[in-house]
Amino acid sequence: MDSQTEEKGKKIVGAESAPSHFIRNIVSEDIAQGKNQGRVHTRFPPEPNGYLHIGHAKSICLNFGLAGEFAGQCNLRFDDTNPSKEDVEYVDSIKQDVRWLGFQWHGEYYASDYFEQLYQFAVQLIRAGKAFVCDLDGDQMRQYRGTLTEPGQNSPYRERSVEENLDLFQRMRAGEFPDGSRTLRAKVDMASPNINLRDPVMYRVLRATHHRTGDQWCIYPTYDFAHGQSDSLEGITHSICTLEFEDHRPLYDWFLEQLGIHHPQQIEFARLNLTYTVLSKRKLLQLVQHKQVSGWDDPRMPTLAGFRRRGYTPQAIRTFCERIGVAKRTSTVDIAMLDHCLREDLNQRAPRVMAVLRPLKIVLENYPDGQVEQLDAVNNPEDPAMGSRSVPFSRTLYIEQEDFREEPPKGFFRLSPGKEVRLRYAYIIKCIGIERDPSTGEIRELRCTYDSETKSGSAQSGRKVKATIHWVSAAHAVEAEVRLYDRLFTKENPDDVAEGSDWLANINAKSVERLNSCRVEPCLAAAKAGDQFQFERLGYFCVDIESSPSTLVFNRSVTLRDTWAKIEKTNRSGKLS
Repeated sequence: MDSQTEEKGKKIVGAESAPSHFIRNIVSEDIAQGKNQGRVHTRFPPEPNGYLHIGHAKSICLNFGLAGEFAGQCNLRFDDTNPSKEDVEYVDSIKQDVRWLGFQWHGEYYASDYFEQLYQFAVQLIRAGKAFVCDLDGDQMRQYRGTLTEPGQNSPYRERSVEENLDLFQRMRAGEFPDGSRTLRAKVDMASPNINLRDPVMYRVLRATHHRTGDQWCIYPTYDFAHGQSDSLEGITHSICTLEFEDHRPLYDWFLEQLGIHHPQQIEFARLNLTYTVLSKRKLLQLVQHKQVSGWDDPRMPTLAGFRRRGYTPQAIRTFCERIGVAKRTSTVDIAMLDHCLREDLNQRAPRVMAVLRPLKIVLENYPDGQVEQLDAVNNPEDPAMGSRSVPFSRTLYIEQEDFREEPPKGFFRLSPGKEVRLRYAYIIKCIGIERDPSTGEIRELRCTYDSETKSGSAQSGRKVKATIHWVSAAHAVEAEVRLYDRLFTKENPDDVAEGSDWLANINAKSVERLNSCRVEPCLAAAKAGDQFQFERLGYFCVDIESSPSTLVFNRSVTLRDTWAKIEKTNRSGKLS
């Protein structure tokens, strides 16, 4: 082992910053033994047939994280072998998402870069008597394949001569045969207990325009044939996959061994499962196509584009991926843990502002008409460097409707007739009257008085009341639309449905509530898409991409209530059954 490799090994083995897991241990041991000349080269290989979701984030963080930790490299490779389902839109979105998470790839590659080489690999296997052209259609192949308990049967075309197979395969490439009429199959073992080894398809005839190669090809390799060879051609050392590819590893190994080319080490880990969430690309596409959501970036979607639009930060998602760990055992993570990571992050970085979502007007009868005070408000108590801002205060204000009860229940300490509350950063006020709409009887406004001696920060500001509420000045507030997002599904497991029903029955009809005529502090008039704030007492909010200077739109990213923290506390106390 050279000195550079030895130093890498020492660096990683002694690292204490990152939590250990079995893949990190494997890579560390490989380096210590000088395997692959001490190189670590990983890749993130998405198929460009949809947007990335939170499950992909775990794989991205793992592959790029290991490469960074071990002074290695990580490629971004698009396994674009199925042009009928792929699109440039997906390619662009994937690159954007990886960058947004904070990673930069060593090289950008495509399986389509290797189409000619993959074709020659297939020819090599035909010449070696390890592949044959098959005329069985899909239904017939399934009949011949056998079952989990019964072996398959050889195709009647399995014993074609090498010369005939080469001729037919060349004619497949030339476009002589109709779509689906012939396939190229590997000659492995129809009696194998692993169905993936029962003479799998390597190529199929398919006339479809490819987003990169156009109409150059009318045969396309299958994912199973292209994947391992692409890793090999890129010099990948550790081919990290999710657990569903474990049964495919013997096939990938077989191809690499028969071809006699570089053999990456495949390691599988458990994919991410999240409560109240579906992470199947097929189901996510169904949600989009059936217009159950507004698109791939709908803030209710578990796509990275959706999380980004909703206001989740890359820092929070990376922290989440680190905390859930890497394991072989499949499990489901409570989505409250992801929310907890977001709260932790935004608590440090999001400026505080006041916003009233359901306005109720109050008039301070003893406050001078036309007077405006500028009150000092802290931008973020967690970060003094963020400073403070001026908030205008006047005779007419808005408070939240829920902060007033005409007949308050026991334990209600906010505003009610004859009772006092403190206005955040301002004064103590007292409700002395109610004005109603004569036609509906609904409360139209409250008449109040303020105590001029109780200004926040003054000598008398310490007078005690049991509640502090937020507010905005009616004359200065900016009108906004606020979208309150909730879980997209009503059940922890969206697939838990009654017989005869499907998972769409569990969609939450109340997953978004749109509030118009909300009022926010005037400082938010200049807020732009992506800006994040804590609306005091209400939660964390993000400016939506549909927002404009004339129409501000905010998305609720997450509430202030942290259920995950309560779960953790209960777990620590041993009270959770």
